[in-house]
Amino acid sequence: MPLKSRNTIAEILEKCEADLLVDWLKELENSGIRRDDLMRVNEMRQQCEEFLRLLSNAVQHGNLSDIEAPEWGNLRQMLAGISRSRVQQGFTPSQIAIFVFSFKKPLFDRLRQELKDDEAFAENIWLSTHLLDQLGLWTTEVFQKTREEVIGRQHEELLELSTPVIKLWDGILALPMIGTLDSARTQIVMETLLQQIVETNSPVVIIDITGVPTVDTLVAQHLLKTVAAARLMGSDCIISGIRPQIA
Repeated sequence: MPLKSRNTIAEILEKCEADLLVDWLKELENSGIRRDDLMRVNEMRQQCEEFLRLLSNAVQHGNLSDIEAPEWGNLRQMLAGISRSRVQQGFTPSQIAIFVFSFKKPLFDRLRQELKDDEAFAENIWLSTHLLDQLGLWTTEVFQKTREEVIGRQHEELLELSTPVIKLWDGILALPMIGTLDSARTQIVMETLLQQIVETNSPVVIIDITGVPTVDTLVAQHLLKTVAAARLMGSDCIISGIRPQIA
């Protein structure tokens, strides 16, 4: 890759930063991803300004093909922060990617104005396209990972809410179980139950499985593990709600 091509993009970003920012904001406005109900106008502008500044700094090193290189670290970190914040704001993955992809047209237009040689123009267009595609895909990857983390936390919270330990009387706890019982939920059930046994010093625990739709061999093993764990803490377990077919 000729050094001249690398320097051309760096020079244009540095020389035309203000014009590129104006054109980019117009593209974002036309794309429809700027939503006043999700983020302020000034916030979008600040993010664009920071992106242009970090992009200009990164391309000065001449590496436009590998955004995993150290010189791209600050820009990757900035895009990761934007992606995580927009997960919380309710944006979609495509809207995150468009934030980067919409910068193509302003940059391409500027390259067309600055470069009169067709070969140089084509080469710089390809370099710019490859670079911005990598950055856009990076934002969607971070977005997806962040959303999976949020879903995982919500799943854990729902599991905790679905396995409440109730104090019926002094020394007697009840654990009504509703829904499917799998390994992950069994672990949460045991942790919650054992913590309550320690806090209340209860010698008796009633586990009600009326709301468990299916009790097969695996579910039975999970129940036995819970009973055994409670016994190790000095509590006797009584399982109630067993239907004839389950018995």
